[in-house]
Amino acid sequence: MRQRAWHVLPWLDVAKYLGVNPGKGLSLKEVNRRLSEVGKNILETKKGVHPVFLFLGQFRDFMVLVLLAATIISALMGEIADAITIMAILILNAILGFIQEYRAEKSMESLKTLTAPEARVLRDGVEVRIPAADLVPGDIVLMEAGDRIPADIRWIQAVNVEVEESALTGESHPVPKRIGELNDELTPMADRVNMGYMGTSLVNGRGAGVVVATGMDTEMGIIASMIQSVEGEETPLQKRLDQLGKYLVMISLIVCGLVVVTGIIRGEGIYKMFLAGVSLAVAAIPEGLPAIVTVALAIGVQRMVRRNAIVRKLPAVETLGCATVVCSDKTGTLTQNEMTVRQIYVDRKMVAVTGQGYDPKGEFLGADPVKEKGPLQEALKVAALCNNSSLTRKGMQVAGLFRSGKESFWGIEGDPTEGALLVAAAKGGIWRETLERKEERIGEIPFDSERKRMSVVYQGKRGKIAYVKGAPDEILKRCKSELTSDGIVELSEIRRRGIMKANDELAKKALRVLALAQKPLRNNEGEREENIENELVFVGLMGMIDPPRPSAAKAIKVCRKAGIKPVMITGDHRLTAEAVARELGILRSGDKEVVTGAELSQMSDEELAGQVMNISVYARVTPKDKLRIVRALKKNNQVVAMTGDGVNDAPAVKEADIGISMGKTGTDVTKEASAMVLADDNFATIVAAVEEGRGIYDNIRKFIRYLLSCNIGEVLTMFLAVLLGLPLPLLAIQILWVNLVTDGLPAMALGVDGADKDIMNRKPRDPRESIFARGLAQKILIRGTMIGFGTLLVFVVALFMGVDMLAARTMAFTTLVFSQLFHVFDCKSETRGIFEVGIFSNPYLVAAVAGSTLMQLSVIYYPPLQAIFKTTGLIGWQWGLILLVAGGPTILIGLYRLLRKALRGNGVMVSGK
Repeated sequence: MRQRAWHVLPWLDVAKYLGVNPGKGLSLKEVNRRLSEVGKNILETKKGVHPVFLFLGQFRDFMVLVLLAATIISALMGEIADAITIMAILILNAILGFIQEYRAEKSMESLKTLTAPEARVLRDGVEVRIPAADLVPGDIVLMEAGDRIPADIRWIQAVNVEVEESALTGESHPVPKRIGELNDELTPMADRVNMGYMGTSLVNGRGAGVVVATGMDTEMGIIASMIQSVEGEETPLQKRLDQLGKYLVMISLIVCGLVVVTGIIRGEGIYKMFLAGVSLAVAAIPEGLPAIVTVALAIGVQRMVRRNAIVRKLPAVETLGCATVVCSDKTGTLTQNEMTVRQIYVDRKMVAVTGQGYDPKGEFLGADPVKEKGPLQEALKVAALCNNSSLTRKGMQVAGLFRSGKESFWGIEGDPTEGALLVAAAKGGIWRETLERKEERIGEIPFDSERKRMSVVYQGKRGKIAYVKGAPDEILKRCKSELTSDGIVELSEIRRRGIMKANDELAKKALRVLALAQKPLRNNEGEREENIENELVFVGLMGMIDPPRPSAAKAIKVCRKAGIKPVMITGDHRLTAEAVARELGILRSGDKEVVTGAELSQMSDEELAGQVMNISVYARVTPKDKLRIVRALKKNNQVVAMTGDGVNDAPAVKEADIGISMGKTGTDVTKEASAMVLADDNFATIVAAVEEGRGIYDNIRKFIRYLLSCNIGEVLTMFLAVLLGLPLPLLAIQILWVNLVTDGLPAMALGVDGADKDIMNRKPRDPRESIFARGLAQKILIRGTMIGFGTLLVFVVALFMGVDMLAARTMAFTTLVFSQLFHVFDCKSETRGIFEVGIFSNPYLVAAVAGSTLMQLSVIYYPPLQAIFKTTGLIGWQWGLILLVAGGPTILIGLYRLLRKALRGNGVMVSGK
């Protein structure tokens, strides 16, 4: 049934098709029959995975399985501390993964809370209240202001009905409803004014509708099924790390196996070589990689919390760092979701109004209504009195999470459009509460979507006066005169054309325009509509819009500088979307004009994918359209971030590589489907998140560079020694100690290093890019080789100088440790040396290196540890050789880069990186 275009049928035909008498409703027998046929009016959910299996599933990863084996090996070798460390890492990652997946399962539960628990219906001619779950197609539902629509309906009665649909369609203000049929079957959902949808709410009026769809057949149900159909996808970081882990494990096992076999062939003991090989494998496999990634992401998350971005899924931080497109809803994300009067037309003059949102601070450029009595002041008076909303001021205490202190802000209770009129009046010093001390409201003709106007009557010292507002064409044809600075004058045809021209100018700027009028009434004149709303005195026009956030334009400029394409996807009208997009800088010359949902429906998926990179603004779109846009962008190999707040955004938010929801205005559904929540609903916060994401990925590359260089050095030291027929330069226990000392605190501290200053001047990283791209593999191989050869060199020199085996191994052991501790400072930047970056720029790293140094010294000089690790104290020349070999490369590279920078500053061309 739901496939029919109900909005183009007369409501009597709809009722006839559904087999219901609108005056009596369905019979109980018929209800039961339909209930068995179509099922309950509920949103179904897929059967979720049991939490126990969800947790156990975190241990199925190939890397995790290898690390479990390493844990068992370490425990069997007596390395209980190392085994505990590895196991702690695995459990921590399993818990984090479990929490992320478990919370994602809750998305459907949040969506179900949007359905109404009860409904008023006609059954057998009697009005009854029933559980909303028992509704069936054909039921006649009765509603009034404040009710939530329990199913998709076709209106059959609508008295001043206005519905808040922003969560579903993105419409920024309540939509007036009527019962007449529409002409176009392809009318977008937001324009189907004779339809009501599950989960939306009546804010004004009363009415009745016939149910045309229930449960998963409703528009809300379709969204629910789309959320379910969106499969989870690994982030670029997860893909790269998974690939890296598999390669490293295979290479490490092969090389360590060669070391063992070669040593046995050379005459070393089988048990001794097996022990050395296993120890080398445990050291070479980067078990610290998951921990460093977790810590780097967690620290980044804490930084983002301080900048009002709350991350729900840790890997998504990195994904945002390589985002190439940010798709954003307009209402409440790029704009303030606060209707604001921008222009007022009175007495043949246009007056600009300044100020932001509902804050009544602002100016009237070129006019002062506080001091000047005349048409402008009178227009503001009409705006204040012909109004049923209220301007409120609230105090909000924000403590702990973001900032503390008391912040006052203004809000609206009632219709946003009326709120905009109230705020404009307040900016001119006119408050309804003050006016009503002298004038009393004695009558009202409420707004009606058919009449398109509202009138109130006040009694004061000047007698009875009617104040009227409404659609400009409706008001103007009922006016016979106009209020000017010279008094009331006849509304000539020339003046009428001038007013309509002004109205057209405001409309072209995507402003919603209301006309204001008044009429003095005789005391004996009745308060009927024909008496009040004819022969009016035209006062003025007010043009309003939901204005862009002040910070959004700046954020979009930063996005473009960072190589990120901003895209607006909204359910609002074309003109409104275009005006906001141009003001923000989203729509620029050369871009394809605004594309509407109706135009999208005419495109195939292939056509959309071919054009999507040239489109920056979409208007009047449906949830399906948003999903198609995101998928089309992904087909173009884009990393897509999607922001949104309403239920209509949830499927696209979940489909995107990184979904971002609004913390203040966002629905629970969208928050649960998203990977990140903007606590301040500010588009500019995304820029901060991008910066953190890029910085985190850089830090992970720094760690990988450090870890693998060191691992290569360790493996190469042992492999070359065995290959050359030398005694083993390191014992098994020493290899494990190197692994603990160098892969522990220094690596952790490197993972939380600060971001480079130019990080937002780079283009986004290609998500298909190898983690070893941009010369990282070359750096790793070169420095790993230097560490291995340097360690072996010190060992050979020590033997050549007649040093005993115990001291020679201690020297090689210490050279390997200090080579890695020096190298960690090289890894702070891929383009700058140690002296440019600064040794003390990361105090955590300095402290970590100092701690590791003390640990190594204790192994060398503390007798109980000497016995365990087979070491001995070193003397002066031995330390000199160790520090020269270990620290020389870092110091030379740092001096070279410092000199190169100085020469370039003087205009001298220098080759090299």
